[in-house]
Amino acid sequence: MRLLAISGSARKASTNTVLLQEVAKLAPDGIEIEVFAGVGDLPIFSPDREGKNTPPEILALATKIAQADGLIISSPEYIHAIPGGLKNAIDWMVSREEIIDKPVALIHASHGGEDVLRSLRLVLHTVTQRFDEDNFVRFLLRSKTPDEIRVFLATQETQNQIFDFLGKFKSAISTE
Repeated sequence: MRLLAISGSARKASTNTVLLQEVAKLAPDGIEIEVFAGVGDLPIFSPDREGKNTPPEILALATKIAQADGLIISSPEYIHAIPGGLKNAIDWMVSREEIIDKPVALIHASHGGEDVLRSLRLVLHTVTQRFDEDNFVRFLLRSKTPDEIRVFLATQETQNQIFDFLGKFKSAISTE
């Protein structure tokens, strides 16, 4: 099973990106995870640039989404909302077929961020019929360095949570 993990942060040393990279490394046999950390590099959405005018960066992301069996999204909260780069990426996908029936789950890197989670749940229920709101895992990683995140995620308890999250997501994808 192939999953695409999308980091909602444009920051190079993003907690969310490190979280997804470590989850990808910890994925059990039978689950391959590719991390996409390029939301900050995507051109700004405009309906005038859809169809035959779609930028190559968007076509490349759409191909990654199409080839994935499911998506995992991890995002920070900016000003009580979805960060602009992630919202922009979602805006590009709204009128495309790649996301319509794509299974999606959230993973979160903070004890806060309820506003972004609420917003993401609303948006994801709108763009895909297979948003798995019930399969969710949260780790308290805010203010940790990348090395501290790796140490935290290396504990058996945390790895069990990751395996459980991925296992449930794989089962949900396989049964539909």
